[in-house]
Amino acid sequence: MTTKPPAEHALNIRKPYFDLIATGTKTIEVRVGYGKIRKMAAGDTLRFTSGDDTLTTRITALHEYKSFEEMLDAEDNTAIGEPGMTRDGLLAACRAIYPPEKEALGVFAIHVNRQA
Repeated sequence: MTTKPPAEHALNIRKPYFDLIATGTKTIEVRVGYGKIRKMAAGDTLRFTSGDDTLTTRITALHEYKSFEEMLDAEDNTAIGEPGMTRDGLLAACRAIYPPEKEALGVFAIHVNRQA
């Protein structure tokens, strides 16, 4: 039996969130169920890009939810957004980025660890 090597993925990310991942404060990236997100799996490499900056991470887990509310009920909210953000603040931030028709594609919580 052959085991395929971990895949490599790349995502653009807004600078404030990039910086939080870089410092290890943010360990869960939230995305909706676009095709490229659905191809990701635990163990894969995920490279974040913001402007000229790049950061390589390893996906440690990937959870799918029906809505942002369901995801926020199940995940560690302190690992998703800026320090001190409330659940309502996180929900508002997610919905400011993704309108209802995008949320309807499914919500993914991508758990990442920085790579050395």
